Amino acid sequence: MSLISATGLGVSYGGRRVLFDINFQIDRGEIVTVVGPNGSGKTTFLRALLGVVPPSRGGVHRAKGLRVGYVPQNLHIDPGLPLPVARFLSLPHRHSPAAMAEVLARVGVPDVAGQHMTTLSGGQFQRVLLARALLAAPDILMLDEPTAGLDQPGVASFYRLIDDVRRDMGCAVLSISHDLHVVMSASDRVICINGHVCCEGAPHVVRAAPEYRALFGLGTGGALALYQHSHDHEHDHDHCHESGNDHAHEKEHADHAG
Repeated sequence: MSLISATGLGVSYGGRRVLFDINFQIDRGEIVTVVGPNGSGKTTFLRALLGVVPPSRGGVHRAKGLRVGYVPQNLHIDPGLPLPVARFLSLPHRHSPAAMAEVLARVGVPDVAGQHMTTLSGGQFQRVLLARALLAAPDILMLDEPTAGLDQPGVASFYRLIDDVRRDMGCAVLSISHDLHVVMSASDRVICINGHVCCEGAPHVVRAAPEYRALFGLGTGGALALYQHSHDHEHDHDHCHESGNDHAHEKEHADHAG
């Protein structure tokens, strides 16, 4: 059984159609990345899968007892708020010092428990957010642009960490990202969204798809060697949809949240 599936999913805001006719599923152990231009509905899609945004059409099914670890796109912390990392990790549920130490070591920042959140570097901050998500022992990690603001080495390092977490914990990973050059190699499956699913499949399938190239051009392959994800299983979701004039209507499906 899939961890999360969607059938005919559509979301509208105030009569404006943001997402339509999306079919989706993710299984345990998969790394699936959602890409798309600004305003394409990526974050709305993630929120619909989480149950935060109600669908206007279709539905979402989550496995019974599903545990989700969520890493948000942005998290603002008041610079004047004294919030040590250890305290942050215990919100909203308390965890033992040993559990926190273990997860901080897992994500590569073992010595930050006593630091204040506002003193962390960008890379440290993202790893602490990931640590907090992992404390839930998730069946699936859901990441909303988790590497925004990091440089290319930081992005590559973060995705190596995600792959290690997936391998060690057996969880699925669903990530929204704009880091096309890295993500396209870091994923088992890529889904390109622009209001609907334009193209879906293994990275090499999506990279060659005319729908993908119409949205992102041909210049997204130069840094693919930055991080090469490898795995020994295959997925049978490779397909591209005829897009017709859908791309010309991007503004019609614009989603400022995504």
